[in-house]
Amino acid sequence: MTTAIGGRIQVVRYDTTEVYLRPVPSARGGTRACVLTCLTDADGEPVVLPDGGFGPPEWQDRIRRAVTGAQVPRALDALTRGARLTFGAVWITEDAIGTGGVSLRWTQVQRLGVVDDRIALRATGQWQVWPAVASSTPNLFVLRALTERLAGTAPGDGGRADD
Repeated sequence: MTTAIGGRIQVVRYDTTEVYLRPVPSARGGTRACVLTCLTDADGEPVVLPDGGFGPPEWQDRIRRAVTGAQVPRALDALTRGARLTFGAVWITEDAIGTGGVSLRWTQVQRLGVVDDRIALRATGQWQVWPAVASSTPNLFVLRALTERLAGTAPGDGGRADD
């Protein structure tokens, strides 16, 4: 993506950029959503977005879709070749997802969510809130998309078991 921000042209490579999200407080306590706070340019430097660091709302969805579209296929290819990918404190392989001393096989995982700025996984019918901080996790939405693709699958299965 090439755009003018503050009168300066910025080039962002969606295939290599890191985007961080920040929790938005809910009127009822806790958090209700996450919003874009930072992305990096082609040189790995932070891009300062207008509107208090959030950028216009339409940018947020476009950036999420573009980063996810650029990174998910490459990540899936790397996983099938035996790579271990990291998203901050969370790692994934073709077989499992984990953080610290906790890991789950993809066949156990149903979905990934965020609870009070912590990564949470629904596994075998129960939510497990992990110590990994969502707002410190680069490209959380890419991790979520990969989880949706890999959850409920056996290695090499290529699809969800419950489809």
